[in-house]
Amino acid sequence: MPIRRREFTAGMLAAASLSWGGRRAIAQAAETAPLETFVPVETITSGPQHHWFGYYDKREFDPSGRRVLTNQVDFEHRSPTAEDTIRVGWVDRDADNQFVEIGKSNAWGWQQGCMLQWVGGDGSRVLWNDREGDAFVCRIMTVANRQVRTIDRPIYTISRDGRYGLSADFRRINNLRPGYGYAGLADPFVDQRAPEESGIWRVDLQTGESQLIVSLAQVAKLAWPDGSTHADAWHYFNHLLINPAGDRFVFLHRYRPEFQPETLQFKGGFVTRMFSADMDGQRLHVVDPSGYTSHFIWKNDQQLTMWTRPAGRPSGFYEITDRQPGETLIDAQAMPTNGHNTYLPAPYDEWILNDTYPSKNGSRQTVYLYHVPTKRRVDLGHFPSPAKYRGEWRCDTHPRISDDGRTVAIDSPHAGGRQVHLLDVSEVIA
Repeated sequence: MPIRRREFTAGMLAAASLSWGGRRAIAQAAETAPLETFVPVETITSGPQHHWFGYYDKREFDPSGRRVLTNQVDFEHRSPTAEDTIRVGWVDRDADNQFVEIGKSNAWGWQQGCMLQWVGGDGSRVLWNDREGDAFVCRIMTVANRQVRTIDRPIYTISRDGRYGLSADFRRINNLRPGYGYAGLADPFVDQRAPEESGIWRVDLQTGESQLIVSLAQVAKLAWPDGSTHADAWHYFNHLLINPAGDRFVFLHRYRPEFQPETLQFKGGFVTRMFSADMDGQRLHVVDPSGYTSHFIWKNDQQLTMWTRPAGRPSGFYEITDRQPGETLIDAQAMPTNGHNTYLPAPYDEWILNDTYPSKNGSRQTVYLYHVPTKRRVDLGHFPSPAKYRGEWRCDTHPRISDDGRTVAIDSPHAGGRQVHLLDVSEVIA
């Protein structure tokens, strides 16, 4: 399929087509190196509106691959305010990539959108977060009749079967990790370092009932390897993810040493450790105490693959088994930098889908597949990312895979504002 793109401004030159799989190169502005793609690519959204999906661990494609979820917004390059509304919907690939609006949201951020995703495996329901009065909520729409019901807590992640979700405190996240929380509501515990009433809630997506299962106060009391609890720091949770079986979940416990609750200003970075727990919050376990846990995914019900730096070892992608000691470095040469990693669905689950942040030389983000048994890496494309896409409103590619394992969706600004692009990887995995 051809690459569809907006007209480029003067000074951008079209380059010749290159090689296998419809490879193309398009010269960008002087600040970036050229676009290069090594598989067929189709841009399924277009301006003047901007489109993106968000995080890499959410389900974007319906089972048929026809409907591809996306958010739509009319501005870029600033933080969202309480008044900023985005449209949510899907691109209908059988109707000339028409955008079909199904709702709106006032609870969103640049990195994870409004947690828009398909619920369960049958393509019958769609979920997203919103704001209603003085609360963040979740909307669940039934596709057949377009009826929407509201759950009184926002959702961070859901079980594969669509029965349960987990909720976090997006007000606190917004203060301590801009870009991942939601604007519009003040944190009632902003002056508390590790509040008892803030944490992780389990939510029944059928009844709407919710229960606080892990509190910040509870986890902040658990000592780090050096014996400290960092009681004088400011603690929060984010990046929750349920395993495929739906019986365990992981989350990141993070703290910032310095934060001013009066001004909402902080200094320096954050420190991280990963926990796992049963779905009722019991059997808490420190999966990674290194302080450096970053992007991760469940490989199966017990094993996780994550970017981290275990004590005495280099940074890299490691495989770690829940509630067991030790870690295994995957491939430091083929995957040397942090990225947003997932596994393709069976029968292609020996492939890791990953990306990179913009390169220092040329400001391009690379999307690639890595075949674990043969240690073979296949680059799918190098996508230019101009310098104005940095910080909170950066546009990471966040690659997501279709149910059949043949199509990758990415967010990228290389075609005139952030848009959604599809990469055909069927020849690679074959």
